[in-house]
Amino acid sequence: MGNADFECPHRVAIPPKKPFLDSLASNFKETFFPDDPFKQFKNQPLSTQILLWLKYFIPFLDWAPRYTFDFFKADLVAGITIASLAVPQGISYANLASIPPIIGLYSSFIPPLIYAMLGSSKDIAVGTVAVASLLMSAMLGKEVNPVEHPKQYVQLVFTATFFAGVFQALLGFLRLGLIVDFLSHATIVGFMGGAATVVCLQQLKGIMGLVHFTHETDIVSVMRSLFSQIHKWRWESIVLGCCFLFFLLLTRYLSKKKPIFFWISALAPLTSVILGSLLVYLTHAEKHGVQVIGHLKKGLNPPSASDLVFGSPHLAITIKTGIIIGIIGLAEGVAVGRSFAAFKNYHIDGNKEMIAFGMMNIVGSCTSCYLTAGPFSRTAVNFNAGCKTAVSNIVMSIALMITLLFLTPFFHYTPLVVLSSIIITAMLGLINYEEVIHLWKIDKFDFVVCLGAYIGVVFGSVETGLIVAVTLSLLRVLLIIARPRTLVLGNIPNSTIYRSVDQYPTAKNVPGILILQLEAPIYFANSNYLRERLSRWITDEEERIKSSGETSLQYIILDISGVSSIDSSGISMLEEVKKSTERKGLKLLLANPRSEVIKKLNEAKFIDAIGQEWIYLTVGEAVTACNFMLHTCKPNPVAVELDSHV
Repeated sequence: MGNADFECPHRVAIPPKKPFLDSLASNFKETFFPDDPFKQFKNQPLSTQILLWLKYFIPFLDWAPRYTFDFFKADLVAGITIASLAVPQGISYANLASIPPIIGLYSSFIPPLIYAMLGSSKDIAVGTVAVASLLMSAMLGKEVNPVEHPKQYVQLVFTATFFAGVFQALLGFLRLGLIVDFLSHATIVGFMGGAATVVCLQQLKGIMGLVHFTHETDIVSVMRSLFSQIHKWRWESIVLGCCFLFFLLLTRYLSKKKPIFFWISALAPLTSVILGSLLVYLTHAEKHGVQVIGHLKKGLNPPSASDLVFGSPHLAITIKTGIIIGIIGLAEGVAVGRSFAAFKNYHIDGNKEMIAFGMMNIVGSCTSCYLTAGPFSRTAVNFNAGCKTAVSNIVMSIALMITLLFLTPFFHYTPLVVLSSIIITAMLGLINYEEVIHLWKIDKFDFVVCLGAYIGVVFGSVETGLIVAVTLSLLRVLLIIARPRTLVLGNIPNSTIYRSVDQYPTAKNVPGILILQLEAPIYFANSNYLRERLSRWITDEEERIKSSGETSLQYIILDISGVSSIDSSGISMLEEVKKSTERKGLKLLLANPRSEVIKKLNEAKFIDAIGQEWIYLTVGEAVTACNFMLHTCKPNPVAVELDSHV
């Protein structure tokens, strides 16, 4: 006996079978091409398709014809503003990476030109980044000492940059940007905060005027190295560093309080370099323990393709460094680009960004540049300066070209302590304690991930922090998959709506019926857990009914609207649940199965086993059918079948 007397107003449709190749192509497209980039090429002549392909891979060709003089005026101001920041930052971050300062300037000349052609963001200002600089120094410096073997070390830096570019470009061309998504927001906040702390600690060498300092990045090694050389601290350097640090922090504070004065903070680093250089030149402070940059050769980027070493015994660590800094550069650059694009209500293509970053690092590695990305500080200045397009990067490149050709001798007397002050000021902005507090309030596990990344970087190493954070993030994904939520649903009074009894205390249990909702795909990883959890829900409900004296349990309704997919292990689990409920004299019903799920259940003959008449479009219809059977005194068909066997 079934529920044939009950007329269900809606039947669950089983979608027609798709050919295997069509289904595979559809899934492949949804996975790798969710934005459907090929749509614009349909039904177009060959010449138009070629032009569209060029515009797709070189976005400059798309927006350049619409460029106006008003845009140029805004980009000119923004470009000059970020150039004033690029010079001191380039020198400072090169010093952080333990490479000649001139390479930092080279890196703000060629890569921005490449990005202006290939990038999809209007706001990103290309330049070197502190975290990648620190990573290079920490990882490559263990293999080759940058002081004892400077040429070999620089070759490894260029080679690591090349591999970073290849990795980034491949991710873009193969549309594998989802790899970067494993760096969650909490991971990035903790990692960046930890890296910024480590960078600040490393700058104590410059502030204290020390010549020899540890190459380790953990806080214990840095503190040991610092306090074991108290007798070598230079008061001249400390005073100068504290003065410039106070000046830079003050301008940063004023710019935050009054955003209209953003240019004060933007010009402060260059102002510090000029004032510091004049002070050293006039007082001959370099003869009294204040270290200076020294000679910077004039001229544009020399080619460096011959410096790429693929037969080096250090090739493995070079590739590893390249992949890690490539991921970090992408994570920061794409996140920064999306953030500022949201302010102006336009969209950036993550895969195009990866290709642009990759190509500018490949070309950069062959033109004496090291890794560049879209640093937040420079991009924020570019945005606040009113940039309209990527032409601001071209203006910055031209300004750097003029600097390289004519102005490098003026940086001879720039004190290293000023560069340390600039780096510390920039890094303090990456320690986002407000976001950490927000994570604690919103999601405790995200807070743990963030804290794990921070502690791993500060007390271990940059690689350790990254591994800890990614491991915790993946563990959370696995836990969500392996331990999905199951809920008991109840009826909202005076409605046909059924919601979680935990979320809605007014929701009432339906006598004789237990409604359970599954909220995740059913895979081999969670099928055993779900079987046990469903069994426990049923047992708990039977015990509750027995103790309260309510109507005995007759029907189990599974709301599987949240189950987007199911595999063979999941189907086996449903079959086992069906058998176990039948052994207890209960009838299992399904409500609101999705297209892929009902298709697989049909192919597995599960629908035949449970009966098409016991699968409903909504929970409300399933409850109505069960109530019809209960109130018309029709016995539970499973119970009848059990009695007949007895």
